[in-house]
Amino acid sequence: MDLFNISWFFNGFFRVEGGNPLSQFSVKKLVDIRVGDLDLSFTNSSLYMVLATFIVITFMVVATHKKAIIPSRSQVVAESIYQFVLNIIKSTIGDDGIKFFPLIFSLFSFILLCNLLGMTPYSFTATSQIAVTISLALLSFSVVTIFAIYKNGFLGFFKMFLPSGVPWWMAPVIFIIEFFSFLIRPITLSVRLFANMVAGHVLLKVVAGFVISLGVAGVLPFAFSVIMTGFEIFVAVLQAYIFAILVCAYLGEVTKAH
Repeated sequence: MDLFNISWFFNGFFRVEGGNPLSQFSVKKLVDIRVGDLDLSFTNSSLYMVLATFIVITFMVVATHKKAIIPSRSQVVAESIYQFVLNIIKSTIGDDGIKFFPLIFSLFSFILLCNLLGMTPYSFTATSQIAVTISLALLSFSVVTIFAIYKNGFLGFFKMFLPSGVPWWMAPVIFIIEFFSFLIRPITLSVRLFANMVAGHVLLKVVAGFVISLGVAGVLPFAFSVIMTGFEIFVAVLQAYIFAILVCAYLGEVTKAH
């Protein structure tokens, strides 16, 4: 493989475009759509979110179309993902959490596909955009809050932030702390996912730049890049799992609250 082909590979896989490691996260308009002063343009971020959604739906429909006693490979994968998400729900929420399966499965599979698609050559990582991750977090937070009020009532919802047995003189402080920790959940959910995706991709781009510029001496950065790529794939799966299990934990608190 000559130097040109090596450069092409790293430019594609690690999105080395110029000297700015953050250039790979630039949102670019693909179709300019405006309704008055409202910008509804279809961007590269929108494209990869649509692509992730399409892949998940298509795969699950095709894989489960023929439910054979001796399953095909695709059916095994689909059933494994289904069972994996179901186990997360049952272990954190219990049997009462089955009604939230569509939400948790959709969040897990969508985030997983967005993360993994971002690892392909000349691609874009939708979950590297805080606007995307905060939208997912706010959706989850809204479901948790609405269900908490529905299950416990309006007054019961606020009683959740005041543990039993707290002295009366400490009650206001404890309530404020608990309520603030509840309100900050969308921020922690979104920033965790966003920061992990950005940090890993920036590191890969920086290391890939050394591989190209150092020539033969770039063997060590190349080996490190290969290891980091494997680690990034692991992080992509892990972050989808963490997001899903945290939403389950929040729903579990609401479900088991008295």
